[in-house]
Amino acid sequence: MFEHFGNLVAFRWLGLAPQTPLGAAVQFFVMDAAKIFALLLVVVYVMGLLRALLSPEKVRDFVRGRPEWLARALAVLLGSVTPFCSCSSVPLFIGFVEAGIPLGVTFSFLIASPMINEVAAVILVGVLGWKLAALYVAAGMAVAWIGGVIMEWFRPERWVEEYVWKIRMGEARRAAPDTSLAASHRYAWQEVKEIVGRIWKWVLLGIAVGALFHGFVPERWVSQHLGGDAWYTVPLAVLLGIPLYSNATGAIPIAEAMLGKGVALGTVLALMMSIAALSLPEMLILRKVIRWPALALYAGVLAVAFTLVGWGFNLIS
Repeated sequence: MFEHFGNLVAFRWLGLAPQTPLGAAVQFFVMDAAKIFALLLVVVYVMGLLRALLSPEKVRDFVRGRPEWLARALAVLLGSVTPFCSCSSVPLFIGFVEAGIPLGVTFSFLIASPMINEVAAVILVGVLGWKLAALYVAAGMAVAWIGGVIMEWFRPERWVEEYVWKIRMGEARRAAPDTSLAASHRYAWQEVKEIVGRIWKWVLLGIAVGALFHGFVPERWVSQHLGGDAWYTVPLAVLLGIPLYSNATGAIPIAEAMLGKGVALGTVLALMMSIAALSLPEMLILRKVIRWPALALYAGVLAVAFTLVGWGFNLIS
């Protein structure tokens, strides 16, 4: 259906030729934009209904007081299914610290939250298939767990900004939540407006980058520079992802275009992870709560982890 709509707009309405780079790029853009936004609206609304009672404070309270291994598992799991992006990292970090949750566990949550979410997973299934979606989610959860453990080895408490330790967040009395169907619908629709309103430009940017890559980058060039098993393709993909600010959803069309040109699976996964969790805005926001040594360690751990994931998948695939 979406491919037919892309063909209709690009080749019939606009009169572009399918064999031209512009025609191929426009068809890809229209097809992916329709497909991804249709999935995005439906998935965000449904998950909003299920998430009507979930809040960052409840995530924090749910993790507090657990054994460290269980707290880390819960942090990774909750980071994977909650909608909190990098803009939520500062209050969440402060809340986790105030609750006495180990910083290594907090970092596991901060890695998992922007890199994995159920919206991106469902769209990945719809666009690229369940196998790639499962690989991406499993790799992301492994990186979040191991990355948090490594961060804890370096005692990052010494690099947390002083004001974070001094903050005492009062537990405000909250009224009992309204769980009626009408209230859940209002919450879910608000989630659609907030989340889609926040990320639509980055999704379109990702689709545009993917369309340009699909239409204008020759397949021969891709196979020579990115399609083989040369060791440098994966770290290059990680570096390329840093300035491409987006989220996991916006990275999907770029991944789709690269896979279609024959780029190795591990290289594509490394790029997606870098775009979602290593972007410059993410680093600048985290700088508000941790000092430069911790930020450099955090970025270094993720860069190495994404590179190893990419090399590993390229090796087995």
